[in-house]
Amino acid sequence: MTIQHSELAALGWTQWFEQRVDCDTSHTIARVAAVDRDRLLLLDGTGSFRAKLAGGLLHRHRFPHDLPCVGDWVCLERQPGDDFAIVHSVVERRTALRRKSAGNAVEYQMIAANLDTVMIVQSCHFDFNLKRLERYLVMVMDGGADPCVLLTKTDLVDPDVLADQLSEIEAMGLMPPVLTLSNVTQDGLSALKGFLAPGKTYCFVGSSGVGKSTLINHLIDRDALETGGVSATGEGRHTTVRRELIRLGGGALVVDTPGMREFGILDAGNGIESRYAEITELASRCRYRDCTHSGEPGCAVREAVDSGEIGRAHFENYLKLRQESEFNQMTHAERRKKDRDFGRFIKSVKKDLKTDR
Repeated sequence: MTIQHSELAALGWTQWFEQRVDCDTSHTIARVAAVDRDRLLLLDGTGSFRAKLAGGLLHRHRFPHDLPCVGDWVCLERQPGDDFAIVHSVVERRTALRRKSAGNAVEYQMIAANLDTVMIVQSCHFDFNLKRLERYLVMVMDGGADPCVLLTKTDLVDPDVLADQLSEIEAMGLMPPVLTLSNVTQDGLSALKGFLAPGKTYCFVGSSGVGKSTLINHLIDRDALETGGVSATGEGRHTTVRRELIRLGGGALVVDTPGMREFGILDAGNGIESRYAEITELASRCRYRDCTHSGEPGCAVREAVDSGEIGRAHFENYLKLRQESEFNQMTHAERRKKDRDFGRFIKSVKKDLKTDR
């Protein structure tokens, strides 16, 4: 299959995808910019166009997180004169940002795919929260993207407060870069623009009202995204209602997302191990291989906590996230098993009906 490499590269296509793409020879490739139920907005070297999912794709993938999401690359059939292109398959994802579906549902919800960097946005004013920051870091690292912390609304706090917040983040032992920004004074905006590289994809995540949409409007130099204020308590109002991939004038691609008050952890073992690498390393020294760090003799992790080598709050957050991930994954596995068992039951009934005939 012939691919317009230079044009797709500007949208984030790399050799990694080139080595894994498996489209039909009659199909072309495009990137998902937005999703509205079973309708997609796609981008390729010629511009944007609409598409819908092929029936075969819907039949093969029963779970929503297997269907195309913002940032995915898809193989499609596009006939001249058709109102919609037809999407037949999804190219393997290099990275993914996902969370447990909100509420009681124990399924994945895809936020975006094939991200290079996830910008974790927190406001210095009301929104600054280290535990929430660690939760985001776990999910970003579990999906394989690079995290970056962005503190906004620096104009609303005293310099000493901002300095203390930066010191708290540094004390967490975080490796990701930390940027600061004011949408009002635009202090830090130039540094952020310099951080965003052409052909790379960035996703902005955080609570409502932290300034994500206003920030992206600054980056694209126009009021393309609706923005809103915050309440007197500092709670944000939802202004972004869907995820959308936007190409900036400088060549970087950004995804704005609706504010997320709930960011459930599901099957995030790799992310937890990466974020809490020092605890993972100490756990290998525990006397028992299946040590839960909850009172067993010879627990190297507990000894480190008791000696002050590892902060108690940091350790407690690690336990909380690990338990949440394990519980949700167990429930998720049980649900998938029920679905498989029900599928087998339906097949057996159909087989019996055919036999009776």
